[in-house]
Amino acid sequence: MQNLFWGILLLSFLVSCSNPDAAIDQQERKNEIRQAEKEFNDLAAEEGIRTAFVHFADSSAVMLRGNQLIRGKEAIDAYYADQTLTDVHLTWSPDFVDVAASGELGYTYGPYSFSAVDTAGQKIESHGYFHTVWRRQSDGSWKFVWD
Repeated sequence: MQNLFWGILLLSFLVSCSNPDAAIDQQERKNEIRQAEKEFNDLAAEEGIRTAFVHFADSSAVMLRGNQLIRGKEAIDAYYADQTLTDVHLTWSPDFVDVAASGELGYTYGPYSFSAVDTAGQKIESHGYFHTVWRRQSDGSWKFVWD
């Protein structure tokens, strides 16, 4: 009976240790997503939002803009190509990052700030909260699938 007890205890220990990096992987994936958000924001500031959104979009990405769904990377590029706003500034930073147990999907949310000048020369400003869903790519990078 005592051997059975030690056998079960040993088996329980081995099972619990069979994937010791699981918690580390979860945190590592969260850090990767946070870094992708930072790089996304920085690229938008340096090269413009069109470049940034196209670069970080998954091929099947979907965006909701003004009650319109924009589906796919090419449509996202076309959407931003048609914009007439000038002096566009968009910044954001996630307050929260989480990742699925599989480590393949994650999501973020946090505050954003947007300003631009319209064709009439009027300044437009918007502040709010963004929500982005990310998918890990086969090369280990992260691309958004929903924004």
